[in-house]
Amino acid sequence: MLGDLFTKPKKKKYAAIPTEGAKHDVPEGIMTKCPKCKKIMYTKELEKNLMVCSHCGFHHPIGARKRINMLVDENSFSELNQELTTANPLGFENYMEKIEKDKEKTGLNEAILTGHAQIDGHPLVVAAMDSRFRMASMGSVVGEKILLAVEEADRAKVPFVIFTASGGARMQEGMLSLMQMAKTSAAFKRFSNHQGLVITVMTHPTTGGVSASFASLGDFNFAEPGALIGFAGRRVIEQTVREELPEDFQTAEFLLKHGQLDAVISRLDLKDKLRFLLEIHQKPDEEAGESNGE
Repeated sequence: MLGDLFTKPKKKKYAAIPTEGAKHDVPEGIMTKCPKCKKIMYTKELEKNLMVCSHCGFHHPIGARKRINMLVDENSFSELNQELTTANPLGFENYMEKIEKDKEKTGLNEAILTGHAQIDGHPLVVAAMDSRFRMASMGSVVGEKILLAVEEADRAKVPFVIFTASGGARMQEGMLSLMQMAKTSAAFKRFSNHQGLVITVMTHPTTGGVSASFASLGDFNFAEPGALIGFAGRRVIEQTVREELPEDFQTAEFLLKHGQLDAVISRLDLKDKLRFLLEIHQKPDEEAGESNGE
């Protein structure tokens, strides 16, 4: 005990504060912080986990092209109607400048990507909305691309799968934007009349006119965990009904509990679920041959 009095105390170790130069040595984007649990992880590891936090299960938003590449068979995606681009029918100020910036940022011509693809060899037409492009608001081109994609699925006699993510109708196109609600809904109905299979997967957020039209018209309506889904905003509804809404109001889990969704499915499990549905809805070989004119 006395010996302890004369031994030199161990120096405390303090975390070194990185210099400004050291901070710049770390490549940008190498680490990602989860906005829900605040854990920091390697971005590459997060990407391997399909951008789902391995600590809390939070689904990070992803772009349309990355989402499709994560889901479909390698090199099976063939884009449709890439040439369609936005005009400015109402002469809205600075609208086209914003569109050009979003094109540069996302590498897309519009807020939706559509095309032929396969999942484990099962053919389908797939569409994915991209919230980085004008918050994936539905303008004339978005509505037209959905219509053409559904018609292509009808022609090819394959299922149609769409991932929704939208702030609603695009205000810069006024009534022309609102018309897309009826146009896309009618396309879904015609496809249904021809025994076409539609699967919608609602991602965060799916709101406004998109949630009130085609997003809710699938034969199967799924959603990712925690996705915000609804028409009007929470504050507007509370002011209208003069009541405080539940904490989980307008979440995917709330909608499932109230019968407005068929399932809430993690991104990690979605491919297996879609593969199963495509397999059980696949036509017999001889019927498929007749459909192709063989």
